[in-house]
Amino acid sequence: MNIEIVEKKENKLLNRTEVHFRVIHEGEKTPERELVKNDLAEILKAKKGNIVLEYLKPEFGIQQSIGYAKIYKSMDDAKRIEKEYILKRNKFGVEKEKAEEKKKKTEKPPEQKEEQTDSTEEKKKEKTKEEAEEKVKEGEDGKE
Repeated sequence: MNIEIVEKKENKLLNRTEVHFRVIHEGEKTPERELVKNDLAEILKAKKGNIVLEYLKPEFGIQQSIGYAKIYKSMDDAKRIEKEYILKRNKFGVEKEKAEEKKKKTEKPPEQKEEQTDSTEEKKKEKTKEEAEEKVKEGEDGKE
């Protein structure tokens, strides 16, 4: 896999460098995003965590892909500017999301148990009401 930088532009307003590149991958499949990000980080001497890979599109008929990446000065700038789905695709803040999911998973079972206890209590109340109604009916039947 070989990466060629086609165009590199500094965007001072958004605190980022924008890069158009070409990946030549003869005899290989289209490279994974993480591999491309690693190579771009080495070529551009940037942190891998600050690189947002917008797209990586394979070209038809030849073993090349074209791509567009943005290298931010900091992760905060990227989070402030980029759309949420792009950040997810690039695995920004994945560790935080995993921690939140674990918390939600641990919280759900107690809530479900409470709901189950509520439903069992309701069932018990219904049974006692039914039993009381049956006794009343039996008492009326006995009087006649």
